[in-house]
Amino acid sequence: MPNQRVARLRGLLAKSNGDALLVTHPVNRRYLSGFTGSAGVLLIAQSHAALITDFRYREQAPRQALGFEIIEHGKAMNDTIADVLAQWGVKTLLFEDADMTFASYRELEKSIEFARLQPAGAIVEQLRMVKDESEIAIMQEAADLADRAFEHILGFIKPGVTEARIALELEVFMRSQGATSSSFDTIVASGERSALPHGVASDKTIGRDEFVKLDFGAYYKGYCSDITRTVVVGKPSDKHREIYGFVLEAQQYALEHLAPGMTGKEGDALTRDIITRYGYGECFGHGTGHGLGMEIHEAPRLSLTGDTVLTPGMTVTVEPGIYLPGFGGVRIEDDVVMTETGIQILTRSPKQLITLD
Repeated sequence: MPNQRVARLRGLLAKSNGDALLVTHPVNRRYLSGFTGSAGVLLIAQSHAALITDFRYREQAPRQALGFEIIEHGKAMNDTIADVLAQWGVKTLLFEDADMTFASYRELEKSIEFARLQPAGAIVEQLRMVKDESEIAIMQEAADLADRAFEHILGFIKPGVTEARIALELEVFMRSQGATSSSFDTIVASGERSALPHGVASDKTIGRDEFVKLDFGAYYKGYCSDITRTVVVGKPSDKHREIYGFVLEAQQYALEHLAPGMTGKEGDALTRDIITRYGYGECFGHGTGHGLGMEIHEAPRLSLTGDTVLTPGMTVTVEPGIYLPGFGGVRIEDDVVMTETGIQILTRSPKQLITLD
């Protein structure tokens, strides 16, 4: 079966000034070839595709990287790359400049003096922005797993339990449900710490009458989910209810109005304008959302500087928040897929203010 991802990449190569692309980013390597090993590079030209790796993957590589010539490199990877490029007649080699260090670039340059090195930019990431049906199906499973984890953890959160213990319980549950790992370091931030947008779980114990913000996700079959819910342990104050209500209104409005054809900046404005109107604009210092897929943060971004036009198949988070130092903070986040007419919401956990005894 033809590799459609490689075919699409070749279409982009044809529009560039390069004869071949060197893929060094591990996620891009896996995206294009299916190879999950920890070492290796891809070389892709219009008529050739090779995976260069080492002895450890002699059996694994042919099973996973279908359609790729498997080449076992010798003592020096760059010497093997040079040999392949010479055989293919490559004169201009595109490389992943966002991934390669300057030192690696200089070493490669020495090895292939016969070819010119040219930055490729985010050529593979451009392909990865738009998910196919198989990717979306896996991401739905990852989102479903995160939803089950949220339902599970509600029965575990109570005064006296540490944030770190809650984070551990989330990870154990997700792993027991088939996740490879968490998508990122789980955020459990309670009380005043909930005002920290990225307050990774600490040894603080959960108190009474305070927010508990949970931001977590399941890394499942090579894809990430990402969900945030904020609950109150004990009795919420009027202030708790007020800022929660503002964030919920902003998030729901964005989910109802986000549509293809918008830029990331226009998507960001859907939540930011509401929060600003209520007087909390300065307390919402991050973007409304980010791309999601094989990595937890991908293009495009829903932010003040997001200039990418949203198109069907793109997956993004929608996660406005309000953070008040000395009091606490709220964030509500869902994963969505852009469709022809709007969005499909992947995460389905309840969003009304939940209070726990």
